[in-house]
Amino acid sequence: MDLHQLRCFVAAAEDLHFGRAAQRLEMLPSALGRFIRLLEEDLGTRLMIRTTRSVALTDDGAALLKEARALLSQAEALAAKFRTRGRNQAATIRVGAIDSAAAGLVPMLLHDFREQRPDVTVQLAEDKTIRLIPRLLSGRIDLAFVRPSETPDKRLEFMFLFHETAVVAVPDHHPLAAKKRVTIADLANQPLIVPERRSRPHSHDLTMKLFAEAGLEARIVQIADEKQTIVNLVSAKLGVAIVPKWTSRMAARGVRYVRLATSNLNKLPLAAAWTRGTRDPVRDDMLKMLRAHLSRYERDA
Repeated sequence: MDLHQLRCFVAAAEDLHFGRAAQRLEMLPSALGRFIRLLEEDLGTRLMIRTTRSVALTDDGAALLKEARALLSQAEALAAKFRTRGRNQAATIRVGAIDSAAAGLVPMLLHDFREQRPDVTVQLAEDKTIRLIPRLLSGRIDLAFVRPSETPDKRLEFMFLFHETAVVAVPDHHPLAAKKRVTIADLANQPLIVPERRSRPHSHDLTMKLFAEAGLEARIVQIADEKQTIVNLVSAKLGVAIVPKWTSRMAARGVRYVRLATSNLNKLPLAAAWTRGTRDPVRDDMLKMLRAHLSRYERDA
């Protein structure tokens, strides 16, 4: 039995719905079910009765829920206490960021932060939102720049920053490459390269929603996981892709980025996230600087 299994069990027990619980934990329902089964095997008892229509706790499950909540609360308090002690002893901050933020926002923020706090060592981890959230909850990172969920985890604080500007990546000699701005109608019948939805739901859904609202069908020819891979596929003339503006800072020859006409309702949101109820002077200094310079950072988004 480990704390992650207990977190999965508590979320499922509170929601009594595997889909909602999995969404809250930023994981797949199948993975959530697997962790709960492992917990049941470790304890040698059935904790939940699950049918196609409902989820219910057994007597052992109800008894465990109370104890698990107390244990998780104690573990989080203990982790917060020692993280604060460690932060006071060594000025280090561990920052996680999705790829577009790592290419755009984070370098600007760290440049400004270094001038104010040259004594602080910054450890940067680049990953997807679905992987950064668990690392934030477990205390492996102190601050993350992520795509905010429609149902944010209540254990975290989120500060919405801005919407990233969407652009269209096209091959250098593509007919659209000469335009200053394109619309979704301009992309009708264009072969599209889109992100894999399970790992990048915001980016995937942005493309699909834009086409649906325009009354057009997206012609998807390729699905890829990483932004760099998507840009390389565009470079190879396999299609075009809707990506955040900061993606243009990723190295790729033979690719042109054209601004996409869209509303703020259909752009990519970016937020800062950290653990609720924790004190961290270094992290708070970075957040203070972020707020102070946010309008300048947003101009480049």
